[in-house]
Amino acid sequence: MTTQPKLPPIGPLDEAAMAAARRRLDNLTKPQGSLGRLEDVAAWLAGVQGKELPSVKLRTIFVAAADHGVAAREVSAYPSEVTAQMVENFLAGGAAINVLARQANAEVIVIDAGVRVDLGQRPGLASERIGPGTQDFSAGPAMSREQASRCIEVGLRLAEGTRADVVGCGEMGIGNTTAASAVTAALLGLAPRQVTGRGTGVDPAGYERKVAAIERALATNAPDRNDALDVLAKVGGFEIGVLAGLMVGLAARRRAALVDGFISGAAALIAVGLAPAARDYLAASHLSTEPGHALILRELGLEPLLDLRLRLGEGTGAALAMHVLEGACRVIGEMSTFEDAGVSRKTELDE
Repeated sequence: MTTQPKLPPIGPLDEAAMAAARRRLDNLTKPQGSLGRLEDVAAWLAGVQGKELPSVKLRTIFVAAADHGVAAREVSAYPSEVTAQMVENFLAGGAAINVLARQANAEVIVIDAGVRVDLGQRPGLASERIGPGTQDFSAGPAMSREQASRCIEVGLRLAEGTRADVVGCGEMGIGNTTAASAVTAALLGLAPRQVTGRGTGVDPAGYERKVAAIERALATNAPDRNDALDVLAKVGGFEIGVLAGLMVGLAARRRAALVDGFISGAAALIAVGLAPAARDYLAASHLSTEPGHALILRELGLEPLLDLRLRLGEGTGAALAMHVLEGACRVIGEMSTFEDAGVSRKTELDE
């Protein structure tokens, strides 16, 4: 029997709540549509949460961390040891995501999905280890199908346990832009060079090694683009799979999921491949400078909320986008209507 995770049902966005939100937005003391995409975000959140006045008061950013066997091919500017070192930095509160999460009043939870070093159980760290890093996918599958299924199940369980109104989906893992590029190339049917960037800042020789490793991985493993779990197993990463499961689980629980950058975007491709209805509950926080990210967002039909030339990951773009979501909720919830404020409406002479 083919291993497949049991996925929860995902309902559609609440059209009645979205319509009510639109009516209220149109009746606020401003020209209709003058707040642009902020109004779209408010209406989308209404549809996600099933209520006219949405809220994003409770915020969590999950940072899923794991190592990658392909890093041994020198596809990154940093050694694999940096994954565990950065997890320690997250737990100490000294990384960029910690700073931006504090500003956004968001909780940071780090997930050890498969760091080479077992970091144990500590406050702020969820140990959900699938294994001590994936295998080198340029020589064979990154993981077994059973491990890929476990990744999804971990993400689903994390979604079930969160109380957050909005969840940022971040990651950390040396070599994971290589895995994300392989996933993107496989699922979009594109050549690796079209979707692969310089990640942590590899030099030209490192870039060529990176592309070559992905090309070998696709040729060796022949992932089935019509089977997202197969793609995850053959060329993905533990953290990518956990984030994919998290996104599916959040959609099932009617929670907004903020896709971060390129690696998070690759996870979104897998999530939507597994559960197409999950797409409606995703928002793209920003546009990464990694070339594959724009292609992912185009495939998913998501327009980024921000474009700040970020390429860090960790959930940093998601943390910044939380301010946009809060602004949307405050506008629809706190602005006066024309009737409330005693402001005259637009007349025909204004046309």
